[in-house]
Amino acid sequence: MKQVLQYMNSGETKVVDIPVPQVKAKTALVRTAASLVSAGTERSLVEFAEKNLVQKASSRPDLVRQVLDKAKREGVLTTLDATFNRLDQPMALGYSSAGTIVEVGEGLQGFKVGDRVVCAGGNHAVHAEFAVIPQNLLAHLPDDIPFDSACFATLGAIALNGIRLARLQLGDRVAIVGLGLLGLLTTRLVTANGCLVTGVDTSPQRVKFAKKSGIAAFARDQIVAKTSALTGGVGFDAVLICAATSSDDTVHLAGEIARDRGSVISLGVVGLNIPRKPYYEKELFFQVSRSSGPGRYDPLYEEEGHDYPLGYVRWTEGRNLQAFVALLQSEKLLVNDLITHRFPINEAAKAYALITDKTAEPYLGVVLTYPQTGQKAASHVAVNPVVTLTDKVNVGVIGAGNYAKATFLPAMRKNSSTNLVAIASINGVNAQHAASKFAFGYASSSAQELLKDKSINSIVIMTRHDEHAALTLQALQSGKHVYCEKPLALTVQELADIEVLLSKPETPVLMAGFNRRFAPLSLHLKDFLSNRSEALYAHYTVNAGFLPANHWLHDRIQGGGRIIGEACHFIDYLTFLVGQAPCAIQALALPDQGKYHQDNMQLTLEFPDGSIGSIAYLANGDKTFPKERVEVFCGGKVAVLDDFRSLSLTANGNRKKFRSPLRQDKGHAASWAAFVEAIRSTGKAPIPYNQMLAVSRIAILAGQAAAQKTRIELA
Repeated sequence: MKQVLQYMNSGETKVVDIPVPQVKAKTALVRTAASLVSAGTERSLVEFAEKNLVQKASSRPDLVRQVLDKAKREGVLTTLDATFNRLDQPMALGYSSAGTIVEVGEGLQGFKVGDRVVCAGGNHAVHAEFAVIPQNLLAHLPDDIPFDSACFATLGAIALNGIRLARLQLGDRVAIVGLGLLGLLTTRLVTANGCLVTGVDTSPQRVKFAKKSGIAAFARDQIVAKTSALTGGVGFDAVLICAATSSDDTVHLAGEIARDRGSVISLGVVGLNIPRKPYYEKELFFQVSRSSGPGRYDPLYEEEGHDYPLGYVRWTEGRNLQAFVALLQSEKLLVNDLITHRFPINEAAKAYALITDKTAEPYLGVVLTYPQTGQKAASHVAVNPVVTLTDKVNVGVIGAGNYAKATFLPAMRKNSSTNLVAIASINGVNAQHAASKFAFGYASSSAQELLKDKSINSIVIMTRHDEHAALTLQALQSGKHVYCEKPLALTVQELADIEVLLSKPETPVLMAGFNRRFAPLSLHLKDFLSNRSEALYAHYTVNAGFLPANHWLHDRIQGGGRIIGEACHFIDYLTFLVGQAPCAIQALALPDQGKYHQDNMQLTLEFPDGSIGSIAYLANGDKTFPKERVEVFCGGKVAVLDDFRSLSLTANGNRKKFRSPLRQDKGHAASWAAFVEAIRSTGKAPIPYNQMLAVSRIAILAGQAAAQKTRIELA
């Protein structure tokens, strides 16, 4: 299918062939008929992408500081790789569309195949022939409303939310500052609400268009002098700012023309340095409108389909969408005359040249249209000729997120015994981009397609955590070797199912992505301890950093929490140093205090030979401080590993140091090489299964040990 993507490194806006995305639970797959190009949000994004590297840096000094901090912690080369990888990621454009449902996911309520709908949401209602839209970002569209009018619904919901925040009443005098597409929609909606509307803009063309539409409109330099006559000498009851500018002029103007104790609502993206004098003297109410209504940016509402009770939240994001559709149907709102340009999806680049003023042509509503004939497009797109090589590991990768593209795929590609056959990602965009960048044979949106592909003998799993165990079992049962990025499982039962399969002699090789044990400095450290004759003590400090409450890793269903999701790495590392599977765990956690998510935890591991390992996993530190430090004491020896950039080995009064000043090496390339070698030569799992399973089980049990403040033994 065709989709519009913005490339941040080159600044190009392209129409790309990508696989059709896969429908998920509580979502619908919609064949798009029309989508609205945003002259505000999308224009800003495209203009930023078109800047050179220096201009990008100067416009985002906050990101520059983050890059410099990362370089200090992890090395210049590691940071450059990560930075350029970020810039290399294509971004899906679009957030407002309309079309017809062609497939529904499990649990979707109120919608069926064949329904006409309006769609909302960034990364959902994108400019693409097909899009997967969650339950609460859909609204029904009657047959008598054309798609090109309906695709205004998200912008209309944004206007409605701002209007509702202003609490307008019949007869209120309202000023709309900014007469672009959002401003004109807002003027029409406010008029339909029984208010007296005055429009304001710096553009003579927009003022003229508003007047033709029956709106009293004035230039910016006229409105202050006109306000007294327009409002009976008292000022506007409400000022709605719909402009898009970095200037503070709009909030200054609003303070001048609003009445005593009036309301100022900012719907647009504007400067917000509010002048104290007018806002204080008039005791003005100021509020920023958060897009299209309650539910916006709430993953439980937008992604998981949990609606807010109507009795408590009357106008949610979804209900605003439906209200906009109702206004279109009643003809109390007309938008067709706001459409100045229509482009077929193949000519989308012309639309972006238009809104970034490259053509110097006036515009308002810019709509992309899509073909409505033919079969649903394929779930995969061929990128390079597929060649199955019998002497190589023929790989299918499931998951194409940032970690995959920035870290692991570059390591895989460099391995001469690896043949990259296919890569799959549920939304298709990441898969297509990764396939092009790393020369995979084809990109797919379906993991099942890779599992059924007989030319693939090995599967790499890099999805979100809740899919790891199920995909691992399916791949092994399909006769494919598996490299599963951590964690291996989220529950004891999932782990038990994997263990049963591994006990069968014909089962292919399985390896969890515990890469740190394969790092060059780790091998030096292991060799340093190789002749030990007594138990060791090792302490691993992890300055993990704070994650916001809505991060997917905190979700117990999807991410499993940070101890299962990441601390398993460090449990494995201590297991590697000792050379035995742990036999018991104790854990203590700091109070969460409504801020943390059981991610400030002290783990103590016991090993059969008497060795003790401790892990301090902490989310309450400063992110600019280095992340990882390992200290080992044993038999008159001391070793200190700092963030996989330096290793100090001390014994008999002598100290030996190893350094990697420009780049971290956490063993990704070496771990993949070990997996490939196991398949091609040894047939032996690179990480002993008893260690891999014990590490995974301890990570799962850590939360229980902390909650019960008890010691848990492993059988």
